[in-house]
Amino acid sequence: MTSAAAFPARFDPVAWWSRVDGDRVALVDGATDATITYRALDAEADRWLALLRAEGVAPGDRVAILAQNRPAFVPLFVACARAAAALVPLNWRLAAPELGRVLADAAPRLLLGEGAFRATAEAAVAHADALGTHGNPLPAARWLDLDHEVAARLAAVEPATGPLPPVEAETAAMLLYTSGSTGLPKGVIIPHRQLLWNAIATTTAWQLGADDVGPSSTPFFHTGGWNVFTTPLLYRGGRVLLTPAFDPAAFLEMLARHGVTVAFGVPTQLAMLTETPQWGRPLPRLRFFIAGGAPCPSRLKAAVWDAGYAMREGYGLTECGPNCFATTNAAARAKPGTVGWPVPGLQMRLRRDDGTVAGVDEVGELELHGPQQCGGYFRNPAQTAALLTADGWLRTGDLASRDAEGAYSIRGRRKEMFISGGENVFPGEVEAALLEHPGVLEVAVVGVPDARWGEVGCAWVVPRTPALSVEALLDDARRRLARYKVPRHVRLVDALPRLGSGKIDRAALARAE
Repeated sequence: MTSAAAFPARFDPVAWWSRVDGDRVALVDGATDATITYRALDAEADRWLALLRAEGVAPGDRVAILAQNRPAFVPLFVACARAAAALVPLNWRLAAPELGRVLADAAPRLLLGEGAFRATAEAAVAHADALGTHGNPLPAARWLDLDHEVAARLAAVEPATGPLPPVEAETAAMLLYTSGSTGLPKGVIIPHRQLLWNAIATTTAWQLGADDVGPSSTPFFHTGGWNVFTTPLLYRGGRVLLTPAFDPAAFLEMLARHGVTVAFGVPTQLAMLTETPQWGRPLPRLRFFIAGGAPCPSRLKAAVWDAGYAMREGYGLTECGPNCFATTNAAARAKPGTVGWPVPGLQMRLRRDDGTVAGVDEVGELELHGPQQCGGYFRNPAQTAALLTADGWLRTGDLASRDAEGAYSIRGRRKEMFISGGENVFPGEVEAALLEHPGVLEVAVVGVPDARWGEVGCAWVVPRTPALSVEALLDDARRRLARYKVPRHVRLVDALPRLGSGKIDRAALARAE
Protein backbone atom coordinates (compact mmCIF):
# COMPACT_ATOMS: atom_id res chain seq x y z
CA MET A 1 0.00 0.00 0.00
CA THR A 2 1.80 3.16 1.19
CA SER A 3 5.33 2.71 2.55
CA ALA A 4 7.61 4.93 4.57
CA ALA A 5 11.19 5.31 3.33
CA ALA A 6 12.56 5.32 6.87
CA PHE A 7 10.49 3.92 9.72
CA PRO A 8 11.77 5.05 13.14
CA ALA A 9 10.77 2.10 15.32
CA ARG A 10 7.92 -0.19 16.31
CA PHE A 11 4.83 1.58 17.59
CA ASP A 12 5.71 1.39 21.30
CA PRO A 13 5.06 4.71 23.06
CA VAL A 14 4.38 2.78 26.29
CA ALA A 15 8.08 1.90 26.60
CA TRP A 16 9.08 5.53 25.97
CA TRP A 17 6.70 7.00 28.53
CA SER A 18 7.63 4.30 31.05
CA ARG A 19 11.27 5.34 30.76
CA VAL A 20 10.70 9.11 30.76
CA ASP A 21 7.68 9.63 33.06
CA GLY A 22 6.65 6.23 34.31
CA ASP A 23 4.37 7.46 37.11
CA ARG A 24 1.95 8.99 34.62
CA VAL A 25 -1.41 7.21 34.60
CA ALA A 26 -1.95 5.39 31.31
CA LEU A 27 -5.16 3.46 31.92
CA VAL A 28 -8.17 3.70 34.20
CA ASP A 29 -10.45 0.68 34.60
CA GLY A 30 -13.90 2.24 34.39
CA ALA A 31 -15.44 -0.75 36.18
CA THR A 32 -13.27 -0.47 39.30
CA ASP A 33 -11.54 2.95 39.03
CA ALA A 34 -8.19 1.17 39.37
CA THR A 35 -5.34 3.02 37.64
CA ILE A 36 -2.34 1.65 35.76
CA THR A 37 0.76 3.77 35.24
CA TYR A 38 2.91 3.70 32.13
CA ARG A 39 5.64 1.93 34.11
CA ALA A 40 3.21 -0.75 35.32
CA LEU A 41 1.73 -1.11 31.83
CA ASP A 42 5.22 -1.52 30.37
CA ALA A 43 6.07 -4.28 32.87
CA GLU A 44 2.73 -6.00 32.35
CA ALA A 45 3.34 -6.01 28.59
CA ASP A 46 6.69 -7.73 29.16
CA ARG A 47 4.97 -10.40 31.25
CA TRP A 48 2.52 -10.92 28.41
CA LEU A 49 5.49 -11.13 26.04
CA ALA A 50 6.99 -13.91 28.17
CA LEU A 51 3.69 -15.78 28.05
CA LEU A 52 3.44 -15.40 24.26
CA ARG A 53 6.97 -16.75 23.85
CA ALA A 54 6.16 -19.71 26.10
CA GLU A 55 3.18 -20.46 23.85
CA GLY A 56 5.38 -20.47 20.77
CA VAL A 57 4.18 -17.19 19.28
CA ALA A 58 6.72 -16.11 16.66
CA PRO A 59 7.09 -13.02 14.44
CA GLY A 60 4.31 -12.96 11.86
CA ASP A 61 1.91 -15.06 13.95
CA ARG A 62 -1.57 -13.95 14.96
CA VAL A 63 -2.94 -13.86 18.53
CA ALA A 64 -6.75 -13.80 18.78
CA ILE A 65 -8.76 -12.61 21.78
CA LEU A 66 -12.49 -13.00 22.38
CA ALA A 67 -13.45 -10.65 25.20
CA GLN A 68 -15.24 -7.44 25.98
CA ASN A 69 -13.15 -4.31 26.63
CA ARG A 70 -10.93 -4.93 29.65
CA PRO A 71 -7.51 -3.69 30.86
CA ALA A 72 -5.73 -6.88 29.68
CA PHE A 73 -6.32 -5.86 26.06
CA VAL A 74 -3.77 -3.05 26.16
CA PRO A 75 -0.69 -4.86 27.55
CA LEU A 76 -1.51 -7.81 25.27
CA PHE A 77 -1.57 -5.44 22.28
CA VAL A 78 1.79 -3.95 23.33
CA ALA A 79 3.25 -7.44 23.84
CA CYS A 80 2.12 -8.56 20.38
CA ALA A 81 3.81 -5.51 18.89
CA ARG A 82 7.03 -6.37 20.74
CA ALA A 83 6.79 -9.96 19.49
CA ALA A 84 6.21 -8.72 15.90
CA ALA A 85 2.92 -10.62 16.00
CA ALA A 86 -0.52 -9.30 15.09
CA LEU A 87 -3.38 -8.99 17.58
CA VAL A 88 -6.78 -10.16 16.26
CA PRO A 89 -9.63 -8.81 18.45
CA LEU A 90 -12.66 -11.00 17.76
CA ASN A 91 -16.24 -9.80 17.59
CA TRP A 92 -18.00 -11.41 20.56
CA ARG A 93 -21.38 -10.56 19.02
CA LEU A 94 -20.87 -13.04 16.18
CA ALA A 95 -22.52 -16.46 16.05
CA ALA A 96 -20.19 -19.46 16.08
CA PRO A 97 -20.32 -20.08 12.29
CA GLU A 98 -19.50 -16.41 11.60
CA LEU A 99 -16.68 -16.48 14.12
CA GLY A 100 -15.44 -19.74 12.63
CA ARG A 101 -14.99 -18.07 9.23
CA VAL A 102 -12.84 -15.39 10.86
CA LEU A 103 -10.72 -17.98 12.69
CA ALA A 104 -10.30 -20.03 9.52
CA ASP A 105 -8.95 -16.96 7.74
CA ALA A 106 -6.78 -15.58 10.55
CA ALA A 107 -5.45 -18.98 11.68
CA PRO A 108 -4.20 -17.61 15.01
CA ARG A 109 -1.38 -19.28 16.91
CA LEU A 110 -3.17 -18.58 20.19
CA LEU A 111 -6.80 -18.01 21.19
CA LEU A 112 -7.55 -16.21 24.45
CA GLY A 113 -10.89 -15.20 25.89
CA GLU A 114 -13.40 -14.78 28.66
CA GLY A 115 -14.93 -17.88 30.14
CA ALA A 116 -18.40 -16.65 29.19
CA PHE A 117 -17.48 -17.04 25.51
CA ARG A 118 -15.76 -20.43 25.73
CA ALA A 119 -18.67 -22.48 24.35
CA THR A 120 -19.02 -20.12 21.39
CA ALA A 121 -15.27 -20.22 20.82
CA GLU A 122 -15.11 -24.01 20.83
CA ALA A 123 -18.00 -24.22 18.38
CA ALA A 124 -16.29 -21.60 16.21
CA VAL A 125 -13.02 -23.55 16.27
CA ALA A 126 -14.90 -26.63 15.05
CA HIS A 127 -16.32 -24.58 12.16
CA ALA A 128 -12.85 -23.21 11.40
CA ASP A 129 -11.30 -26.67 11.34
CA ALA A 130 -14.02 -27.86 8.97
CA LEU A 131 -13.33 -24.93 6.63
CA GLY A 132 -9.54 -25.36 6.82
CA THR A 133 -7.16 -22.98 8.56
CA HIS A 134 -4.28 -22.46 6.16
CA GLY A 135 -2.22 -25.25 7.71
CA ASN A 136 -2.48 -24.01 11.31
CA PRO A 137 -4.90 -26.31 13.23
CA LEU A 138 -6.98 -24.79 15.99
CA PRO A 139 -7.85 -27.51 18.50
CA ALA A 140 -10.08 -26.38 21.35
CA ALA A 141 -7.28 -27.17 23.83
CA ARG A 142 -5.44 -24.06 22.61
CA TRP A 143 -8.06 -21.87 24.30
CA LEU A 144 -6.58 -19.92 27.24
CA ASP A 145 -9.02 -18.50 29.77
CA LEU A 146 -8.23 -14.89 30.66
CA ASP A 147 -9.82 -14.96 34.10
CA HIS A 148 -8.15 -18.10 35.42
CA GLU A 149 -5.28 -19.70 33.55
CA VAL A 150 -3.85 -16.53 32.03
CA ALA A 151 -4.17 -14.49 35.22
CA ALA A 152 -2.30 -17.14 37.22
CA ARG A 153 0.45 -17.49 34.64
CA LEU A 154 0.99 -13.74 34.36
CA ALA A 155 1.28 -13.46 38.13
CA ALA A 156 3.99 -16.15 38.17
CA VAL A 157 6.02 -15.29 35.08
CA GLU A 158 9.09 -13.06 35.00
CA PRO A 159 8.91 -10.16 32.52
CA ALA A 160 10.58 -10.95 29.20
CA THR A 161 14.04 -9.52 28.60
CA GLY A 162 16.52 -9.50 25.76
CA PRO A 163 16.43 -8.24 22.19
CA LEU A 164 13.15 -7.90 20.34
CA PRO A 165 12.59 -9.08 16.76
CA PRO A 166 12.81 -6.34 14.12
CA VAL A 167 9.68 -4.54 13.01
CA GLU A 168 9.28 -2.91 9.62
CA ALA A 169 6.86 -0.19 8.62
CA GLU A 170 4.57 -2.77 7.01
CA THR A 171 4.71 -5.33 9.84
CA ALA A 172 1.14 -6.08 10.88
CA ALA A 173 0.25 -4.87 14.38
CA MET A 174 -3.40 -5.94 14.11
CA LEU A 175 -5.95 -7.67 11.94
CA LEU A 176 -9.38 -6.06 12.26
CA TYR A 177 -12.16 -7.98 10.56
CA THR A 178 -14.97 -6.21 8.77
CA SER A 179 -18.15 -7.88 7.53
CA GLY A 180 -20.08 -7.22 4.37
CA SER A 181 -23.42 -8.17 2.91
CA THR A 182 -21.96 -11.47 1.64
CA GLY A 183 -21.04 -12.49 5.17
CA LEU A 184 -17.46 -13.21 4.10
CA PRO A 185 -14.97 -11.64 6.53
CA LYS A 186 -12.17 -9.36 5.37
CA GLY A 187 -9.16 -9.00 7.64
CA VAL A 188 -7.82 -5.46 7.36
CA ILE A 189 -4.06 -5.43 7.96
CA ILE A 190 -3.19 -2.58 10.33
CA PRO A 191 0.60 -2.09 10.05
CA HIS A 192 2.77 -0.25 12.56
CA ARG A 193 3.04 2.57 10.03
CA GLN A 194 -0.71 3.17 10.06
CA LEU A 195 -0.88 3.25 13.86
CA LEU A 196 1.98 5.74 14.06
CA TRP A 197 0.65 8.10 11.41
CA ASN A 198 -2.91 7.97 12.70
CA ALA A 199 -1.58 8.89 16.15
CA ILE A 200 0.50 11.76 14.75
CA ALA A 201 -2.34 13.11 12.61
CA THR A 202 -5.04 12.69 15.26
CA THR A 203 -3.13 14.28 18.13
CA THR A 204 -2.02 17.15 15.90
CA ALA A 205 -5.35 17.88 14.22
CA TRP A 206 -7.53 17.26 17.28
CA GLN A 207 -5.04 19.01 19.59
CA LEU A 208 -4.67 16.05 21.95
CA GLY A 209 -1.89 16.09 24.52
CA ALA A 210 -0.53 14.51 27.67
CA ASP A 211 -3.24 16.07 29.83
CA ASP A 212 -6.12 14.64 27.83
CA VAL A 213 -8.40 11.87 29.12
CA GLY A 214 -10.51 9.91 26.63
CA PRO A 215 -12.78 6.85 26.93
CA SER A 216 -12.67 3.66 24.88
CA SER A 217 -16.43 3.68 24.42
CA THR A 218 -16.66 1.32 21.43
CA PRO A 219 -15.61 -2.35 21.35
CA PHE A 220 -11.98 -3.25 20.70
CA PHE A 221 -12.99 -5.35 17.72
CA HIS A 222 -13.71 -2.02 15.97
CA THR A 223 -11.02 0.37 14.79
CA GLY A 224 -12.68 3.15 16.79
CA GLY A 225 -12.06 1.35 20.06
CA TRP A 226 -8.33 1.34 19.38
CA ASN A 227 -7.59 4.27 17.14
CA VAL A 228 -10.00 7.10 17.87
CA PHE A 229 -8.52 7.75 21.31
CA THR A 230 -6.65 4.76 22.74
CA THR A 231 -3.50 4.55 20.57
CA PRO A 232 -3.30 8.34 19.93
CA LEU A 233 -3.52 9.10 23.65
CA LEU A 234 -0.91 6.46 24.51
CA TYR A 235 1.32 8.07 21.87
CA ARG A 236 1.04 11.42 23.66
CA GLY A 237 1.21 10.10 27.22
CA GLY A 238 -2.48 10.76 27.85
CA ARG A 239 -4.95 8.77 29.90
CA VAL A 240 -7.35 6.15 28.50
CA LEU A 241 -10.56 5.36 30.37
CA LEU A 242 -11.47 1.73 29.66
CA THR A 243 -15.24 1.66 29.75
CA PRO A 244 -17.32 -1.46 30.39
CA ALA A 245 -20.52 -2.18 28.45
CA PHE A 246 -22.12 1.13 27.49
CA ASP A 247 -24.69 2.41 29.97
CA PRO A 248 -25.65 6.06 29.32
CA ALA A 249 -26.16 7.16 32.93
CA ALA A 250 -22.98 5.42 34.11
CA PHE A 251 -21.06 6.79 31.12
CA LEU A 252 -21.99 10.40 31.92
CA GLU A 253 -21.07 9.84 35.55
CA MET A 254 -17.67 8.46 34.49
CA LEU A 255 -17.04 11.47 32.24
CA ALA A 256 -17.50 13.74 35.25
CA ARG A 257 -15.69 11.58 37.81
CA HIS A 258 -12.58 11.07 35.69
CA GLY A 259 -12.37 14.54 34.17
CA VAL A 260 -12.74 13.30 30.60
CA THR A 261 -11.65 15.94 28.09
CA VAL A 262 -12.77 14.34 24.78
CA ALA A 263 -15.48 11.75 24.21
CA PHE A 264 -16.52 9.72 21.17
CA GLY A 265 -19.81 7.99 20.48
CA VAL A 266 -21.92 6.73 17.63
CA PRO A 267 -25.15 8.75 17.20
CA THR A 268 -27.21 6.02 18.89
CA GLN A 269 -25.04 6.32 22.01
CA LEU A 270 -25.34 10.12 22.00
CA ALA A 271 -29.12 9.85 21.66
CA MET A 272 -29.18 7.53 24.68
CA LEU A 273 -27.14 10.07 26.65
CA THR A 274 -29.62 12.86 25.90
CA GLU A 275 -32.46 10.77 27.35
CA THR A 276 -30.88 10.29 30.78
CA PRO A 277 -31.77 12.52 33.76
CA GLN A 278 -28.07 13.34 34.12
CA TRP A 279 -27.92 14.94 30.68
CA GLY A 280 -26.78 18.57 30.91
CA ARG A 281 -24.77 18.07 34.09
CA PRO A 282 -21.59 20.18 34.18
CA LEU A 283 -18.57 18.55 32.54
CA PRO A 284 -16.05 21.35 32.98
CA ARG A 285 -13.09 19.47 31.47
CA LEU A 286 -14.91 18.16 28.39
CA ARG A 287 -13.74 20.03 25.28
CA PHE A 288 -16.03 18.26 22.81
CA PHE A 289 -18.07 15.22 21.91
CA ILE A 290 -17.26 13.70 18.53
CA ALA A 291 -19.72 11.47 16.67
CA GLY A 292 -18.96 8.99 13.93
CA GLY A 293 -19.93 5.67 12.42
CA ALA A 294 -23.29 6.88 11.07
CA PRO A 295 -25.03 10.13 10.06
CA CYS A 296 -25.84 12.31 13.04
CA PRO A 297 -29.29 14.00 12.95
CA SER A 298 -29.21 17.77 13.27
CA ARG A 299 -31.71 17.65 16.15
CA LEU A 300 -29.28 15.42 18.05
CA LYS A 301 -26.41 17.80 17.39
CA ALA A 302 -28.60 20.67 18.57
CA ALA A 303 -29.42 18.75 21.75
CA VAL A 304 -25.70 18.44 22.51
CA TRP A 305 -25.03 22.12 21.94
CA ASP A 306 -28.16 23.15 23.87
CA ALA A 307 -26.94 21.13 26.87
CA GLY A 308 -23.80 23.27 26.96
CA TYR A 309 -21.40 20.80 25.30
CA ALA A 310 -19.47 21.19 22.06
CA MET A 311 -20.13 18.75 19.24
CA ARG A 312 -18.08 17.66 16.23
CA GLU A 313 -18.60 15.06 13.51
CA GLY A 314 -15.87 12.71 12.35
CA TYR A 315 -15.28 10.31 9.50
CA GLY A 316 -12.99 7.36 8.99
CA LEU A 317 -12.79 3.73 8.05
CA THR A 318 -10.81 0.71 9.13
CA GLU A 319 -8.87 0.77 5.87
CA CYS A 320 -7.58 4.33 6.36
CA GLY A 321 -7.06 6.52 9.38
CA PRO A 322 -9.51 5.98 10.97
CA ASN A 323 -9.43 9.68 11.84
CA CYS A 324 -9.42 11.35 8.43
CA PHE A 325 -10.80 14.83 9.09
CA ALA A 326 -10.57 17.52 11.72
CA THR A 327 -12.52 20.61 12.61
CA THR A 328 -12.85 23.05 15.50
CA ASN A 329 -15.77 23.72 17.80
CA ALA A 330 -16.37 27.07 16.10
CA ALA A 331 -16.24 25.60 12.59
CA ALA A 332 -18.46 22.68 13.60
CA ARG A 333 -21.10 25.18 14.78
CA ALA A 334 -20.74 27.42 11.74
CA LYS A 335 -20.70 24.57 9.21
CA PRO A 336 -23.24 22.00 10.44
CA GLY A 337 -23.02 18.72 8.58
CA THR A 338 -19.35 19.02 7.67
CA VAL A 339 -16.54 16.86 9.02
CA GLY A 340 -13.93 19.54 8.36
CA TRP A 341 -10.57 19.38 6.64
CA PRO A 342 -8.11 16.53 5.93
CA VAL A 343 -5.78 15.64 8.80
CA PRO A 344 -2.01 16.08 8.31
CA GLY A 345 -0.41 13.59 5.94
CA LEU A 346 -3.65 12.57 4.22
CA GLN A 347 -4.52 13.66 0.68
CA MET A 348 -8.08 13.57 -0.63
CA ARG A 349 -9.88 13.89 -3.93
CA LEU A 350 -13.45 13.50 -5.15
CA ARG A 351 -13.95 11.59 -8.41
CA ARG A 352 -16.89 11.74 -10.79
CA ASP A 353 -18.13 8.56 -12.46
CA ASP A 354 -15.98 9.36 -15.52
CA GLY A 355 -12.84 9.58 -13.37
CA THR A 356 -12.48 13.37 -13.48
CA VAL A 357 -12.19 15.43 -10.31
CA ALA A 358 -15.44 16.84 -8.94
CA GLY A 359 -15.81 20.59 -8.47
CA VAL A 360 -16.85 22.69 -5.50
CA ASP A 361 -20.13 21.52 -3.90
CA GLU A 362 -20.30 18.61 -6.35
CA VAL A 363 -20.73 15.07 -5.05
CA GLY A 364 -18.04 12.55 -5.94
CA GLU A 365 -16.48 9.39 -4.56
CA LEU A 366 -13.97 10.11 -1.81
CA GLU A 367 -10.48 8.73 -2.43
CA LEU A 368 -7.63 8.91 0.08
CA HIS A 369 -3.86 8.68 -0.14
CA GLY A 370 -1.27 8.80 2.62
CA PRO A 371 0.64 6.86 5.26
CA GLN A 372 -2.58 6.21 7.19
CA GLN A 373 -3.63 3.63 4.56
CA CYS A 374 -3.93 0.01 5.66
CA GLY A 375 -1.71 -2.81 4.43
CA GLY A 376 -4.50 -4.41 2.40
CA TYR A 377 -6.71 -7.40 3.15
CA PHE A 378 -5.19 -10.51 4.73
CA ARG A 379 -4.87 -13.43 2.28
CA ASN A 380 -7.05 -11.54 -0.22
CA PRO A 381 -5.02 -10.00 -3.07
CA ALA A 382 -8.07 -9.61 -5.31
CA GLN A 383 -9.94 -7.48 -2.76
CA THR A 384 -6.75 -5.58 -1.97
CA ALA A 385 -6.31 -4.73 -5.66
CA ALA A 386 -9.96 -3.64 -5.92
CA LEU A 387 -9.45 -1.30 -2.96
CA LEU A 388 -6.92 0.79 -4.88
CA THR A 389 -7.01 2.94 -7.99
CA ALA A 390 -4.38 2.49 -10.70
CA ASP A 391 -2.31 5.28 -9.15
CA GLY A 392 -2.51 3.89 -5.60
CA TRP A 393 -5.34 5.93 -4.06
CA LEU A 394 -7.73 4.15 -1.71
CA ARG A 395 -11.34 3.92 -2.86
CA THR A 396 -13.58 4.54 0.15
CA GLY A 397 -16.87 3.81 -1.61
CA ASP A 398 -18.24 6.89 0.18
CA LEU A 399 -19.68 9.96 -1.51
CA ALA A 400 -18.69 13.41 -0.32
CA SER A 401 -18.63 17.05 -1.38
CA ARG A 402 -16.25 19.92 -0.66
CA ASP A 403 -17.24 23.55 -0.16
CA ALA A 404 -15.37 26.63 -1.36
CA GLU A 405 -13.29 26.70 1.84
CA GLY A 406 -12.21 23.07 1.45
CA ALA A 407 -14.45 21.63 4.20
CA TYR A 408 -15.88 18.20 3.40
CA SER A 409 -19.35 16.74 3.95
CA ILE A 410 -20.10 13.01 3.73
CA ARG A 411 -23.10 12.22 1.50
CA GLY A 412 -23.44 8.45 1.83
CA ARG A 413 -22.25 5.22 0.24
CA ARG A 414 -21.83 4.97 -3.53
CA LYS A 415 -23.32 1.47 -3.56
CA GLU A 416 -26.37 2.72 -1.67
CA MET A 417 -27.14 5.52 -4.13
CA PHE A 418 -30.07 4.84 -6.44
CA ILE A 419 -31.50 6.66 -9.46
CA SER A 420 -35.16 7.69 -9.46
CA GLY A 421 -36.53 9.18 -12.64
CA GLY A 422 -33.01 10.04 -13.78
CA GLU A 423 -32.10 11.80 -10.52
CA ASN A 424 -29.44 10.57 -8.08
CA VAL A 425 -30.80 9.90 -4.61
CA PHE A 426 -28.41 9.53 -1.68
CA PRO A 427 -29.97 7.49 1.15
CA GLY A 428 -27.87 9.25 3.79
CA GLU A 429 -29.46 12.58 2.91
CA VAL A 430 -32.96 11.10 3.03
CA GLU A 431 -32.27 9.32 6.32
CA ALA A 432 -31.00 12.55 7.88
CA ALA A 433 -34.23 14.30 6.91
CA LEU A 434 -36.43 11.51 8.26
CA LEU A 435 -34.48 11.46 11.52
CA GLU A 436 -35.52 15.07 12.09
CA HIS A 437 -39.02 13.83 12.90
CA PRO A 438 -39.23 13.41 16.69
CA GLY A 439 -41.09 10.12 16.32
CA VAL A 440 -38.23 8.36 14.50
CA LEU A 441 -35.62 6.43 16.45
CA GLU A 442 -33.76 4.75 13.57
CA VAL A 443 -34.18 4.62 9.81
CA ALA A 444 -32.61 3.03 6.75
CA VAL A 445 -33.50 3.91 3.17
CA VAL A 446 -32.88 1.56 0.24
CA GLY A 447 -33.70 1.82 -3.46
CA VAL A 448 -36.27 -0.65 -4.74
CA PRO A 449 -37.50 -1.30 -8.30
CA ASP A 450 -40.39 0.77 -9.63
CA ALA A 451 -42.16 0.33 -12.98
CA ARG A 452 -42.47 4.07 -13.64
CA TRP A 453 -39.42 5.67 -12.02
CA GLY A 454 -36.90 2.85 -12.28
CA GLU A 455 -36.17 2.97 -8.56
CA VAL A 456 -37.82 4.65 -5.60
CA GLY A 457 -36.96 4.88 -1.95
CA CYS A 458 -38.23 2.49 0.68
CA ALA A 459 -37.74 3.67 4.26
CA TRP A 460 -37.52 1.14 7.06
CA VAL A 461 -38.35 3.04 10.24
CA VAL A 462 -38.00 2.11 13.90
CA PRO A 463 -40.52 4.40 15.69
CA ARG A 464 -39.60 6.19 18.89
CA THR A 465 -43.25 5.86 19.97
CA PRO A 466 -46.06 3.55 18.76
CA ALA A 467 -48.08 6.60 17.73
CA LEU A 468 -45.86 7.48 14.78
CA SER A 469 -48.00 8.40 11.76
CA VAL A 470 -46.54 7.44 8.39
CA GLU A 471 -48.43 10.20 6.61
CA ALA A 472 -47.22 12.82 9.10
CA LEU A 473 -43.68 11.53 8.63
CA LEU A 474 -43.95 11.86 4.85
CA ASP A 475 -45.52 15.32 5.12
CA ASP A 476 -42.54 16.39 7.22
CA ALA A 477 -40.14 14.85 4.68
CA ARG A 478 -41.79 16.72 1.80
CA ARG A 479 -41.00 20.00 3.56
CA ARG A 480 -37.34 19.04 3.77
CA LEU A 481 -36.67 17.15 0.53
CA ALA A 482 -37.31 17.36 -3.20
CA ARG A 483 -40.27 15.20 -4.18
CA TYR A 484 -38.14 12.60 -5.98
CA LYS A 485 -36.16 12.04 -2.77
CA VAL A 486 -39.19 11.38 -0.57
CA PRO A 487 -39.63 7.61 -0.03
CA ARG A 488 -42.58 6.05 -1.84
CA HIS A 489 -42.77 3.23 0.70
CA VAL A 490 -42.44 3.26 4.49
CA ARG A 491 -42.18 0.11 6.61
CA LEU A 492 -42.48 0.40 10.39
CA VAL A 493 -40.39 -2.24 12.17
CA ASP A 494 -39.30 -3.03 15.71
CA ALA A 495 -35.60 -3.25 14.77
CA LEU A 496 -33.31 -3.04 11.74
CA PRO A 497 -31.34 -6.12 10.65
CA ARG A 498 -27.63 -5.80 11.31
CA LEU A 499 -24.41 -7.40 10.17
CA GLY A 500 -21.97 -8.90 12.65
CA SER A 501 -20.13 -5.56 12.69
CA GLY A 502 -23.28 -3.83 13.97
CA LYS A 503 -23.89 -1.97 10.71
CA ILE A 504 -27.34 -2.06 9.13
CA ASP A 505 -27.76 -4.95 6.69
CA ARG A 506 -29.14 -2.97 3.75
CA ALA A 507 -28.97 -5.94 1.40
CA ALA A 508 -31.36 -7.81 3.70
CA LEU A 509 -33.77 -4.86 3.63
CA ALA A 510 -33.66 -4.70 -0.16
CA ARG A 511 -34.36 -8.44 -0.38
CA ALA A 512 -37.23 -8.16 2.09
CA GLU A 513 -38.92 -5.51 -0.03
